[in-house]
Parts: sequence; C-alpha cells; structure tokens
Amino acid sequence: MCSSISSSDRPRAGQAGAWRRFALTFAAALAGAGLFVFLFVATVDPWDMLPLSPPLHRIPISTNARYTMPALARSDRFDSTMIGTSTGRLLQPAVMDAPFGAHLSNMAMNSATPWEQDRLLRLFLRHHAAPRVVLIGIDASWCFASPYTIASPNRPMPGWMYEGSPWRGYADMMNMYAVQEAANQFMWLIGHKRQRFGSDGYTRFVPPDDQYDPRRVDAQFRRWDIDRRMATGPAAPPLSMPMLRRLVAAIPADTTKILWFPPTAPEIQGAPGSVVAAMRDACRQAVAAIGRDSANTLVIDFDIAGPLTAARDNFWDPLHYRMAVARTIMDDLAAARAGHPVPPAEARILVPLTH
Repeated sequence: MCSSISSSDRPRAGQAGAWRRFALTFAAALAGAGLFVFLFVATVDPWDMLPLSPPLHRIPISTNARYTMPALARSDRFDSTMIGTSTGRLLQPAVMDAPFGAHLSNMAMNSATPWEQDRLLRLFLRHHAAPRVVLIGIDASWCFASPYTIASPNRPMPGWMYEGSPWRGYADMMNMYAVQEAANQFMWLIGHKRQRFGSDGYTRFVPPDDQYDPRRVDAQFRRWDIDRRMATGPAAPPLSMPMLRRLVAAIPADTTKILWFPPTAPEIQGAPGSVVAAMRDACRQAVAAIGRDSANTLVIDFDIAGPLTAARDNFWDPLHYRMAVARTIMDDLAAARAGHPVPPAEARILVPLTH
C-alpha cells in the first residue's frame, strides 16, 4: 500500500518547526538577558561584599541599612565603631575621631533589634582583632526587649553578609532588590546620582534646624502612647541583658568600651513609680553591672531628668533629639573617655572608665 503525507499536514509540521525555533530563540535571549543582569549586578556589587568584584569606590546606597552596614563592618578604613538604633545615628565620626584618637564608623540602624546589633558588631569584631573604641547605645531596644527582638530582625536582613562565606552572595544577590540597588550604585559611579548616606555610616536623618516647628513637634508628642501604670514592685532585668553581657565579653579587653544611654523626653522616661520608670531603672542597674565586670568600660547615662531632656525644643519627638543635643553628647562622651568630669545636669556616669 502506498502512503503519503497530505499537503494539509506539511504546513502543520512546518508550523511546529517554526514554533520550536521561536521557543529556542526566546529561551536563548532570556538566558542571555539573565546572564547580562547577573554580570551587571556581580560587577557593580552594590553592597561591596562580593569577592571578585572590581575595586570601585562604592558608597552606602540602600535605605535598609542592614544591607549597607556589613561593608563598613568589614572595612579596614575604620579601627573603631558604634552600634545602636536611630537614637545613635546623629553621632558623627568626623567630629569624634580626633578626641577619641580613632577612625570611627557609625553603624547604628533604625529600629535595630538587639539581635541585629549583636550580629553586626560580631561581624566587625571578626574583621578587627584589636579595635580602639566600641560604643553601644543602650535605649528602648535593649531595655524593653522581647523574646522576638532578641532572636529576630526588625526588617529584611541578608544573612549571608553576616556569616558564612561571601561567595554565597553570587547566588543570593540574584533578586530584584539587588538589581535595583546595583542600578542605583551604577548611577552614582557614573556621576548621575547624589550621595545620600555617609561613607562612614553617618547620615543626618532629622530635618534641618531651620525647619523646626514647635507645633508639629507638639503634635508628634501627642501621638506617643505613654504607659503611666504604677509599678507593683521592682522590675526584672531586661531579657536582652545576657546577650549584651556576652557581646561586651567578646570585645577585646584592651578596647575602650562605652555603653551609653541616649537622652529621651520626660514623657517616655516614665513618671517616678511607674512601670516604665521601674523597667528603665532595672536596665540601668543591669548595664552598670556589666560595665563593672568588664575591663576598660565606661557606662554613662544621658537619659536623666534635667535641662537637657526637660526642654521640649531639644527634641523632634520624645525619642529623637536635635543636632545641638548630639553635639553635647559627643563632647561629654569625649570628656568622660578622657577622665574629665561631665556636667551633672547633662549626664550621669554610672561606671567610670579606669585609666
């Protein structure tokens, strides 16, 4: 029997071949585009963490500091550092370097949990065997810690940057956020983007003083929910204190360690006898005990009743102070570190630094 392919089958076979060629071409184009994007991200290396990226002068580029601080922690440009939350971000390394005889970075991050601060400082310590000075801001993040905040981050955090091999980044950096930040870093490298975050970690995140509006500040104060319940007994030390003790113990004995309490407005210091006041006092006592048990450690408290904290025009909100207050803090920290007295209306030294 003779068999043949009908003329109607030939176009169908030709169409199938055309579709296969189209699919292969499309897949090849997609793979090529993916390879280009991968090479772009790996070459630009927006967070300056990949082993094989070219030695370009990169800057902190991301609004989420959890991505930008690891490069500062690893950098040999610094021999000292400070960690904390937004209550420590206004301390300026450029101002503090000379009186401290150090090259500081400011690695404070907005809303950083104790767990995040612990991981960041430990990364710094792995790359700096003998730091000169380490400052740790002790604020509500430590004093009012919860089981969550001593075990988890507050915001997305790239674990590969903090532990393990940086080679992992070649796999973990292939995401849309890395592509976006590589584009931002590239735009800065070619001169088409303004630098927003300081190369030493410092960035003034509060408005300029000429924009200070007392009415807006009063409205900010009214928004805060202050706990005015009365305490029924002494408060227990915060859950974060064992973590803080281990972290301070990990810092070399010869390093100057400064544990400092940032100033806050009276509205959140807690009225005498309140639960808040009792918890803050328990935190002070626990931190002071850690300071006394650690060599070369200064514990200083700016969160005290006095003219510095009583004046509302020293604050943008109950938690965040103005630049003039930041300058006072820096001057007092330098004085206390040098063994000089500080004005008792501004700060109280809980554990002096022995010289």
